Amino acid sequence: MLVIRPIRSTDFDALYQIAEESGHGFTSLPVNEDLLRSKIARVEASFKKQVDKPFDEGYLMVLEDTANGEVVGTCGIEAAVGMEDAFYHYRLGTEVYHSEQIDVRNEVETLTLCHDYTGAAELCTLFLRGSYRKNNNGRMLSRSRFLFLAQHAQRFGETVIAEMRGESDDEGNSPFYGWLQKHFLGIDFIEADYLSGLGQKAFMAEMMPKNAVYVCLLPEEAQKVIGEVHANTRPALNLLQAEGFRCRGYVDIFDGGPTVECNLNDIRSVRESRLLTVTIGDTPAAATSYIVSNTQLENYRATAAELAVSDDNDNVILDAETAAGLMVAEGEQIRVLAM
Repeated sequence: MLVIRPIRSTDFDALYQIAEESGHGFTSLPVNEDLLRSKIARVEASFKKQVDKPFDEGYLMVLEDTANGEVVGTCGIEAAVGMEDAFYHYRLGTEVYHSEQIDVRNEVETLTLCHDYTGAAELCTLFLRGSYRKNNNGRMLSRSRFLFLAQHAQRFGETVIAEMRGESDDEGNSPFYGWLQKHFLGIDFIEADYLSGLGQKAFMAEMMPKNAVYVCLLPEEAQKVIGEVHANTRPALNLLQAEGFRCRGYVDIFDGGPTVECNLNDIRSVRESRLLTVTIGDTPAAATSYIVSNTQLENYRATAAELAVSDDNDNVILDAETAAGLMVAEGEQIRVLAM
């Protein structure tokens, strides 16, 4: 059985291995022992914290194979980005130049450094080990976060964003970053991305161009990848677009990848998830696949299960093994979402 649960300190070795496996561009898990231990401690504190409004909490969960106790994936949600560390983006805009005298009108695309997403919740840290990328495991891991958002909406910003990985080569070099390195930052993409993941972002404010950048003046290879996603990230983008996420003209400052957003209450899976009351018994023959979670916080659990859900009935039969995995008893509620 595959169960999603909050990360805990005993998962450090598994998290470090996932950080190594995830490779370049996975900024939220840099290969740094102190930072990863700190991240786990912050998550444990966030799950225990009483929250009146979202601030700097982080909710990182792991996917555990209960057959062998192995951690095989991660998924996370940041409650409100930019509340303590600056959260930078480039905002795509347009400047218009018009002269009646010479009868010329030009529209020029610009990139402007901004903090517009400060306070937004962020979907992040989605990773699944290769041998488990089958049987809708990735879809379940990613979409389970919407059940958590639906159940604990008061703990998150009203806007939910996700940064999509931009174009880079096999060595992790970004065509978009090349001009920044040459003219402004002076360090390579991998180092800049790593420092960002560590939360050491002072160099951005000190070295990034302060004024709007004219896109037409960038190298052609940099222009081409603005708003484009890495091939490996395309399935994740497709999933989010099906949920209602859209790019509103914001891109990553290092690789130019798009950031997509949606109001929390407008996310399709948040709207379509349902609370049902549990009866423990044998699974009916007419069951279909659902993502299922309990309604708890510190003891949050989610998994995939075969259920027979009726539109006109708020009760559902859950088999004993699944109920135990979700830590729910007869008469308690679960939240469900069609796979």
